[in-house]
Amino acid sequence: MSEFLAEIVHHIMHHSLKLFPFLFLTYLVMGLLEQMSSARTQKLIQNAGKVGPVWGSICGAFPQCGFSAAASYFYVGRVLTLGTLISVYMSTSDEMLPILISERVPVRTIVAIVVTKVMIGMITGFLIELTFGWLRKKERVPVPLAKGQVEVCTSCCDHKEGVLKNAFKHSLRVWIFITIITLLIEVIVEGIGAERVSSIFSDTPILGEMIAAFVGLIPNCGASVVITQLYLEGIIGTGPMLSGLLVSAGVGLLVLFKENKNTRESIWIMVILYGTSVLWGVLFQAFGIVF
Repeated sequence: MSEFLAEIVHHIMHHSLKLFPFLFLTYLVMGLLEQMSSARTQKLIQNAGKVGPVWGSICGAFPQCGFSAAASYFYVGRVLTLGTLISVYMSTSDEMLPILISERVPVRTIVAIVVTKVMIGMITGFLIELTFGWLRKKERVPVPLAKGQVEVCTSCCDHKEGVLKNAFKHSLRVWIFITIITLLIEVIVEGIGAERVSSIFSDTPILGEMIAAFVGLIPNCGASVVITQLYLEGIIGTGPMLSGLLVSAGVGLLVLFKENKNTRESIWIMVILYGTSVLWGVLFQAFGIVF
């Protein structure tokens, strides 16, 4: 048993040590992009108006630290509509994009996943506007945001430390998480069998998407790391992967529940996000769409 575990740990460490430089480079580039685009993106989304879901889904797809949290603040401040908020949540990649890039997944596959999330975010956003717009029509009086509030909430990293240090700290944190998750997956797969584990997500219709989306609701980077790694390991298919990543809005929901005084409304938003994410995953799985 000890030899079995030692072999797994050696294999995983050998792979993950090669992964770290790619993670660091990816987060460094993303940090530089964020510095250049963050203020413009926030201004663009604030002035989006009726086409909010379009810009919300596009802006949400860009690798920006805590943009879903900013969207939550804007929604509470009556700057964004519900449809725009949902579009941001669904297109936000969280840790998915850097992991896919670092694992050297084909560019075509990465682009297909990102574009799919953006299009789903747009479509869902407009459908939400038509169906659930009443959630905000009752009360349209703007609520002023505290000075500097949005800037604080969007900083999941300490920008005062500099891009280089932030990139290293973020890479190390995600690398440790990936290593732990991969180790757990390997132990479970070797102990139970890959087919048996995969069958949990594929044999029972809808169940796999529901489980993946439930994991995606966890309000930290761990959720998207787990979903992405399960997909890369071949444990889950396109449907569960999409459901889990569509609902994974980083700390966006956490900020929404913290700042929105109407808890019932926040619960409604979470239920809508979860339900639509599961539905999209089921549709992709049913039609056999793969990336």
